[in-house]
Amino acid sequence: MKYLAIVSVLSASSFSVGTSFAEAPPAQPRVAAVKENRALVSIKSLRQPGNFVSWRLLRTDGAAAAFNVYRDGVKVNADPVVEATSYLDLGAPVDAVYEVRLVGDATTLGAGVRTRAVSLDVPLQRPEGGTTREGESFTYAAGDASTGDLDGDGVTDIVLKWDPSNAKDNAQAGYTGNVLLDAYRLDGTRLWRIDLGRNIRAGAHYTQFQVFDFDGDGKAEVAVKTGDGTRSGTGQVIGNAKADHRTSRGYVLTGPEYLSVFRGTDGAVLATADFAPARGSVASWGDDYGNRVDRFVAGTAYLDGVRPSIIMARGYYERTAIAAWDFRGGALVRRWIFDSAAQQRPADWMGKGNHQLSVADVDADGRDEILYGSMAIDDNGRGLWHNNTHHGDAYHVGDFIPSRPGLEVFKPSERGTDPADWVGDARTGEIVRSSPSCGCDNGRAVAADIWAGSPGAEVWSAAVGGLRSATTGEVVSGRKPGSANFVVWWDGDAERELLNGTTIDKYSPSGEVRLLTGQGVQSANGTKATPALSADILGDWREEVMWRTADNTALRIYSTTEPTKIRRLSLMEDRQYRVAIAWQNSAYNQPPHPSFARP
Repeated sequence: MKYLAIVSVLSASSFSVGTSFAEAPPAQPRVAAVKENRALVSIKSLRQPGNFVSWRLLRTDGAAAAFNVYRDGVKVNADPVVEATSYLDLGAPVDAVYEVRLVGDATTLGAGVRTRAVSLDVPLQRPEGGTTREGESFTYAAGDASTGDLDGDGVTDIVLKWDPSNAKDNAQAGYTGNVLLDAYRLDGTRLWRIDLGRNIRAGAHYTQFQVFDFDGDGKAEVAVKTGDGTRSGTGQVIGNAKADHRTSRGYVLTGPEYLSVFRGTDGAVLATADFAPARGSVASWGDDYGNRVDRFVAGTAYLDGVRPSIIMARGYYERTAIAAWDFRGGALVRRWIFDSAAQQRPADWMGKGNHQLSVADVDADGRDEILYGSMAIDDNGRGLWHNNTHHGDAYHVGDFIPSRPGLEVFKPSERGTDPADWVGDARTGEIVRSSPSCGCDNGRAVAADIWAGSPGAEVWSAAVGGLRSATTGEVVSGRKPGSANFVVWWDGDAERELLNGTTIDKYSPSGEVRLLTGQGVQSANGTKATPALSADILGDWREEVMWRTADNTALRIYSTTEPTKIRRLSLMEDRQYRVAIAWQNSAYNQPPHPSFARP
């Protein structure tokens, strides 16, 4: 095992030098300006005796930027570090303090970090459980998480959703405990707690929260659907604190719905508006008991190519509606709304959505589109394309066929008469290749470059045999991976690894090689077995994995100590990847994909 959990991180840096880095992906405008941070980490290596030091390469670095590494104030590298943004300090003591500097610049790139032989557990304040009005007891477990710089200090913070043990699928009747959102610094300092209240039901399809700097002030906000009785991090109550809109079956089918934006520093309400897409008639969404009306997904998109907008969507089994919102100057303003019911041919746009969405600039105009299962919405809120397939449970958008212009979609089908899975053009929806109908619900599928033995990405799904090339459609290995869940850049090569439950495996046609087994941790979302978050949040360009501890007292973050020869920008510098981290928590979580094929 060549890993250890992260143990220390660098504080913000005011460093800025050079011009645009030559290896930056050419087609993606950068993410809106934030305080650039080296995210330096020092990790006790299990590969060899010593410490593994890793930091970010920034867009402001020149292509020839070289680095020196200092341990306890003394330079330890004989030659400048130029090949990658990491360094293995052999034989170093476990409590060493590290700094990194640009060659020829005496300025330390942020505060020093200390190595410890313990993991970075972000301590949590687990809420006390409760009892529903029917007398059912419940407890809380840490669920999905997202990340953003909430206080503007340049260091990433965490927003965590607490799920009650009686959370329900939309098809299930019953009361639930309240959903809570917490914000934490990496040292475990809790910044605030938001209680969404009794009028927001708990379950995977109800609360999708977005963490992003929507107004450009250098601090991330949190956008989420709220209701009467939602209580902010500073104690403000939204709407009527005494209202209870729950039916005798536990559904919330009447009463006001809101979209609220909360301040990242303290959780105070910054703006609230009537939620759109609005509920309207419950039956207009496909049933009359509250299942399909409350199927939500959410995202963040650069619809004007410059500033991020909030995306809130409702419905996908039949009627489908997607609303875009801007938070500017302290006000929430609806930018546009797309509703299948308002289209000239409503049936063309109904039943196309997934249990998640994706966001990407599919037409290379610098503005993002919303990919919504078997359809896409242009940056102006107009339908861009739809094809003759329908709802599915998994979704991937990326450059899966590098020899082909643009981005691709890979999606399995729930409807047994649809192709079991298909690869399509993300700009037009044209199906490039597909698998025959399986007469089944094909619930799991992944697209990613996990094997160097074939060009571009590979695709695989639960109902179709073999590992297939996205480029040719041919089976490149008769043995498909043992999981079809998340993928992660973990070891030192350009291929991704398999992330499933609390393990990371390296694929090969002869079998997986276990790289990591998380210790004392649990995955989230039941059988979906997803991490709280997987993202490039610390160190070099490779991704970290965050799980809750088994006792729900901490979030445990793991990072690799595997050496690499690949030098590239932080994945967070790629706009498609950054917004993917924002939408990752939405309903059936999916792994993030950047706009480029390989690092």
